[in-house]
Amino acid sequence: MTGAGDPAELEAQVRVRARRALRGRWPAAELGALEPLHGGISSLTFAAAVSGSDGGHERVVVKVAPAGLEPVRNRDVLRQARALSALHGARGVPVPEVLATDAAAPPLFVMEHVDGDCYEPKWDASDMPPAPELVRGRALAAARALAALHAVDPVSAGLSGEPILSGEPILSGEPILSGEPILYATVGDELRANEQVLRAALVDTIPTREPGARAAIVHGDFRLGNILFLGDRPAAIIDWETWTLGDRRHDLAWLLMFAEPVMQREPSRGAGDLAADSAMPAAGELLHEYLRATGESGAPAQLDWFLAAARYKLGAALAALIKRGRRREEPGPGLELAASTSPALLERGLAELRSPAR
Repeated sequence: MTGAGDPAELEAQVRVRARRALRGRWPAAELGALEPLHGGISSLTFAAAVSGSDGGHERVVVKVAPAGLEPVRNRDVLRQARALSALHGARGVPVPEVLATDAAAPPLFVMEHVDGDCYEPKWDASDMPPAPELVRGRALAAARALAALHAVDPVSAGLSGEPILSGEPILSGEPILSGEPILYATVGDELRANEQVLRAALVDTIPTREPGARAAIVHGDFRLGNILFLGDRPAAIIDWETWTLGDRRHDLAWLLMFAEPVMQREPSRGAGDLAADSAMPAAGELLHEYLRATGESGAPAQLDWFLAAARYKLGAALAALIKRGRRREEPGPGLELAASTSPALLERGLAELRSPAR
């Protein structure tokens, strides 16, 4: 694709290619102007009006890999489309329908637009945060949706050709332990705190696989902020950049961590945000709801290791963003708040790793 450095030219070419891809499904399809959607950092996402469809679709979302970079790992948008296609229609796992794909460089796919709003109760700031009763309902519904996701058989869903990740936590589709690339290693000492202590403890105690458990479809960033809700009903689980096949405990620990994330990103949160924050169920209640949905009587073994690993993963990811933000003339106050709360995040990870089994 030419004109990669010109956003207007890029959008124009993406629009032409997305329309052509849609016409493979709907010959009369027309696509309106692309409207950038913000939030993700690994690919470009746009919304657009569509006409000429025979499925009642009025809007679509176009996701394209960044031009000039190899579309691998979290930039592999067609791999994301594969997961969405495999899961579409799975009971209790709402995902957008993939409508068309284009494997040319950079690859893209078009999916249905799903109405709804997403909000992370203990992280976000909003002019219109959800009411406390909605927050509670959403969190419990998210735990049930996660159980439904983990119940999907990857082989039956058509994902048997995917590699299975072992016990390490994942970040951008790659392990961050056992000698693999570690984002903490790219940042200054002021952002590392005691991460080396936590990492060493994690490496020394990597858990065994759950007895009799098969590899699950793991979202990789499963939390309320990555689910579109209509009221308290999940309408679509979004942001599948880091999905993999692997240990379900990564997803479960990630959801539980956001019941008390420790690290903060919003310096100023209004009364509505604080009310939403206080309505978020505790990790124990979310775990109970997940287990109730799966029919299990007790928590998965060694879950505390996965909670500690989740803290490490979150700290590593934010450290990279903080480093990038500090290159600007005026670093963002939100990322600086994250930096100041990072040591407490890592300390919590150590405490969870050393705690008795749940």
